Amino acid sequence: MSRSLALGLLVIALLATVVAAVRFGVEPIDLWRAVREPDSLDATILWSARLPRVLLACLAGGALSVVGVAFQALLRNPLADPYVLGVSGGAAAGATLAIVAGTSAFSILGAAIVPAAAMAGGLIATFLVYAIARAGGEVSGTTIVLAGVIVNAIAASVITFVKTLVSASKAQELLFWLMGFLDVPSTPQLVACTVWVTVGLIPIVLDSGRLNLLALGREPAGHLGIDVPRLERRVFFAASAIAGAVVSLTGLIGFVGLVVPHAVRRLLGPDHRIVVPASLLLGATTLTACDLLTRALFRWLETEPPVGAVTALIGGPLFLLILLRGRRHALE
Repeated sequence: MSRSLALGLLVIALLATVVAAVRFGVEPIDLWRAVREPDSLDATILWSARLPRVLLACLAGGALSVVGVAFQALLRNPLADPYVLGVSGGAAAGATLAIVAGTSAFSILGAAIVPAAAMAGGLIATFLVYAIARAGGEVSGTTIVLAGVIVNAIAASVITFVKTLVSASKAQELLFWLMGFLDVPSTPQLVACTVWVTVGLIPIVLDSGRLNLLALGREPAGHLGIDVPRLERRVFFAASAIAGAVVSLTGLIGFVGLVVPHAVRRLLGPDHRIVVPASLLLGATTLTACDLLTRALFRWLETEPPVGAVTALIGGPLFLLILLRGRRHALE
């Protein structure tokens, strides 16, 4: 399958999913009436609630998938993603401290402080991962993964300690947020997150060809003219900034950045010049579809489960299937 055809099909799939997501939900709406009659209830639901949430799902799903591609290529480890490396855990710890401090109770102040705290936590976690990895000598994929496990444990301890100091209602709010929940973002939140994600995507897209060479190994890539340490720092911090921005609005949504890159590589091959944009499109489609499923489940459950729980329930078995198929092909 050609690159243009593959990307075209992914674009069509994303558009179809977006249309379905804004059309259906707890209460279906008439899109034609919403566009034609601005004062109708359908228009209010579409522009004030449904569309901003769908756009956030597209942004978060695509961004997390590209971050997964970047980390897996950078570390040459198929299990690498922002959660394994502690970046999302640090972002969650930063946002948790801001929420407990009461900033989320104020719409304007909370909209500014919680994302900033999450991104600060993600960057602090990134610096800690690099510092711990460097303390063991040369920075490698293995040392970074081990450092990520340590930072994740520290972040989880901070979150658990904070939850013991707050009321039961506040602890329940934190638990629900940490499971990954797509709420309706404000326009400033959505714009700010889009800007951060775009700024982080630019170096990853521009370095996609160099990531192909890095897959050969650090030493071969260096012999081919790649400044490997600079490339690793640039991609690592760009991906960390993206993860922090997304976590600040969605909480912890797992498996998207792990499963989507694997699926894209199996379908389209390992070339990162096609894997990066394809993962962006497929990740946006996947999370938007999962969010539509959570809203559809409201009719039977009479409550809306976090989308992070849905992605884990779907992504876990899918990832296991991918691993089993990969092992079977390796043995053949």
